[in-house]
Amino acid sequence: MRIVDKPVICSAIAEVKEHMARAARENSRLPDEVTLVAVSKTFPAESIRTAASCGQRDFGESYVQEALAKQKALSGLDLVWHFIGPIQSNKTQEIAENFDWVHGVDREKIALRLSRQHPASLQALNVCLQVNVSGESTKSGVAPDEVFALAANVSGLPGLQLRGLMAIPAPNQDPRPGFRLLRTLKNALNERGYKLDTLSMGMSGDYEIAIQEGATLVRVGSAIFGKREYG
Repeated sequence: MRIVDKPVICSAIAEVKEHMARAARENSRLPDEVTLVAVSKTFPAESIRTAASCGQRDFGESYVQEALAKQKALSGLDLVWHFIGPIQSNKTQEIAENFDWVHGVDREKIALRLSRQHPASLQALNVCLQVNVSGESTKSGVAPDEVFALAANVSGLPGLQLRGLMAIPAPNQDPRPGFRLLRTLKNALNERGYKLDTLSMGMSGDYEIAIQEGATLVRVGSAIFGKREYG
């Protein structure tokens, strides 16, 4: 892991937020409708501390043990932690106990484990269902036509708050169709009474497009911290 200097991180965050605000305004949205999640996986705790000193509060991690070490090192900071990516059954308890958001629930089994293992003393764990909008056989996510059944199974589970949907469109393709499909699914679920308020979509290369298509959370890593050395 390498540490990125404060001026570099602060400048990068400011630039990303400027682009986010412009994309929102150009689509008749308020800039504060969209939250920036700085994807800090593979970067050290000190890089997160630096980003926090620049005003960034939400951080995304994908490797549980790495994340737990960072959370311990940064325990004095008021941060919001997002777990992003596939969830292994043997990691659900640590995720349930130590994260505020989970992006990527695509199986009822995982949702049930998170529900059972989330401490009652904590606020409900915010959950986004991951949808495989591009139909890739190697990608996690529930099929679009199966999201309604999964939402029905997850909604109302103790300790969980179903907030919305998440997707990662296929690389090297126009992301708009995938983003639009996710927005359509969210609207369809809300017509059924779910009251979802979150679309987690858009990364460093396409977050402006995602905002144009309705994203409320964008997950940006390399545009803030630079190219990852692994992962």
